[in-house]
Amino acid sequence: MYLFGGYGLYFLFALPALLLGLWAQARVRSAFNKYSKVASPGGIAGAEVARRMLDNNGLQHIRIETAGGFLSDHYDPRSKILRLSSDVFQGRSIAAAGVAAHETGHALQDSKRYAPLMLRSLMVPTVQFGSWLGPLLFIAGFFLSGTIGTTLAWAGVLMFGAVAAFTLVTLPVEIDASNRAKRELVTEGILTPVELQGVNKVLDAAALTYVAAAIQAISTLFYYVFLLRGRRR
Repeated sequence: MYLFGGYGLYFLFALPALLLGLWAQARVRSAFNKYSKVASPGGIAGAEVARRMLDNNGLQHIRIETAGGFLSDHYDPRSKILRLSSDVFQGRSIAAAGVAAHETGHALQDSKRYAPLMLRSLMVPTVQFGSWLGPLLFIAGFFLSGTIGTTLAWAGVLMFGAVAAFTLVTLPVEIDASNRAKRELVTEGILTPVELQGVNKVLDAAALTYVAAAIQAISTLFYYVFLLRGRRR
């Protein structure tokens, strides 16, 4: 038995998650492009939405900056900076308001020390290390014989397991950020419940990408374990 099992075995594990990920990405682009054409009330820009939400929650110290790329928006809890892509920062649409509010939701989580966000932040160094070293150890161990090879391979599995765990922890973090965003948009009078339907479409599509990432990481982990157990037999 060789590593990719004639590729058929690998795709049996990986293809469903890959297809889901591609479909989710297409839905995000479609929803964002659609609701980017729907103006926000009063023509408020995404950066203004974020600033209003931050200030109303006593977070005046958090800076807002632009970031390159399409939907590269993120909140950096270490530097306390909210970075919005140009389409969101300058965009005066419902889509821009929704994405800006979602990322601001992460800043609100940080200020409240939301446990899953704190856990995810603690996991980042391990995941950055394990995401590339884990597969390398697995491959090296798989092709080595004896106890050393088996030990290396299982070490790789454990390190990649941290990556899979990270994707699972990310799910409640992203869902909670979206829920906070939706509440703030309505309670602050930025959007009406009817206008919020467009935000729901955008953020629900984005949530699917995180589900796909989790499924892909878990299926890859199962594939590694399946190969090792098969080699033992």
